[in-house]
Amino acid sequence: MEDSGSASDNQRPWQSYHTVYTNAKAGMEGVDKEKVQRVVYEMSKGSKYFENEERKEAFIRQKIEHMRARAAKLSAADLSHYQKVADKRILELEATRELSRIWLHVDMDAFYAAVETLSNPSLKGKPMAVGSMSMLSTANYEARKFGVRAAMPGFIARKLCPDLIFVPTDFKKYTYYSGLTREVFRNYDPNFMAASLDEAYLDITKVCKERGVTGGEIAEELRSRVHEETGLTCSAGVAPNRLLAKVCSDINKPNGQFVLPNDRMAVMTFIASLPIRKIGGIGKVTENILKGVLGISTCEEMLQKGSFLCALFSRSSADFFLSVGLGLGGTDTPVARFRKSISSERTFSATEDAASLYQKLADIAEMLSTDMQKKILLSRGSRRMCSLCGAELPSSFVEERQEHSDFHLAERLQKEESGTGSSASISRQRVMPKEYIGSQNRRKKHKSSPAEGKHLPIDSFFAKKSGQKS
Repeated sequence: MEDSGSASDNQRPWQSYHTVYTNAKAGMEGVDKEKVQRVVYEMSKGSKYFENEERKEAFIRQKIEHMRARAAKLSAADLSHYQKVADKRILELEATRELSRIWLHVDMDAFYAAVETLSNPSLKGKPMAVGSMSMLSTANYEARKFGVRAAMPGFIARKLCPDLIFVPTDFKKYTYYSGLTREVFRNYDPNFMAASLDEAYLDITKVCKERGVTGGEIAEELRSRVHEETGLTCSAGVAPNRLLAKVCSDINKPNGQFVLPNDRMAVMTFIASLPIRKIGGIGKVTENILKGVLGISTCEEMLQKGSFLCALFSRSSADFFLSVGLGLGGTDTPVARFRKSISSERTFSATEDAASLYQKLADIAEMLSTDMQKKILLSRGSRRMCSLCGAELPSSFVEERQEHSDFHLAERLQKEESGTGSSASISRQRVMPKEYIGSQNRRKKHKSSPAEGKHLPIDSFFAKKSGQKS
């Protein structure tokens, strides 16, 4: 069987190439999986992306083989011991089951694409994706029928769907419509959890009790109000916990809902045949490992293979898998957490031009600096004054005050590094090594010393200028 599988992979190498395709996305259930994999394989072959994915695939295969070897070495006594461990953990986890709360997960339907269609009705009914030839952010349901989806390079999407229309991203627009939906959510749960611009979790237990209505009725009403306020449709899932509510919201997409009763038997029946990939937290890699090592493809099989899970995985991972098999998920209202870091990123075309890369780094640094300033200006609550700029900061937020201090440090170091000159040269010079500044002729006239290597040592950013007072 092993040789037969290898021969098949050699004849059809795309069958083992799983970098982009997944039918876990709503609207892709009837897609020709082999055709999509073949196109992705042929369009990617030979690229750096392909080479990187091959390295990752090789690592996963190695990990699977290693875990298979470990599983094969488990004796009957070992398995008996780990079965007792699994049974004990299942009982402990079962004792935490909470069926008194009602959670609603709302997910906007192809959000970015829907917003663009709302702005340009001529796109309605046509296969369309938001993004560029480099990468897609999302695709509408018409495009998904061809296997086109988010996180897919645009040139591959065009090969799958020649009539695909590309629309550039407009996050200002998406943020605006996201804000409208959140105003609706607040009417049902003021402390709702926003998972992203287009999805959120709401604890509707209180509103259901106060109004004497069911979770399904609240979901229907909320979806109707979202459509009235935005012109957009959304799908919803109602269940006893957040993990199940998210799964439920995907069942009747688009513009539908699914209600899972707060009943243990209903939950266990629902979870039994559910594919593991439908669970948030189980991605491509984990799915391949569970299938490749233990033959697990449904949530019910998590419990059946509990002894192996406890033997081969860490305590936390095994607990998560067993919880999935029991249909358990979060039911508490998470404690608000303050932001500990700020970052900025952009996706751009591959390039080996070092000067271009350093300029891109400068641009991203500028965006990060702007975001940091906005965060300081939008602070609220009890205040303390910054002695350097006069900004007021929350007195109890130690980390936020440290971020503010770090901002001033970065600002000072930027000025020290850049010196005087235009804003463009300032952005460029503070991140570019010396050999990339100046004319080509000047670079040809001298040979860089070891101290003038391609990378600046980190401590050079903190070295004081000669003659500068402390």
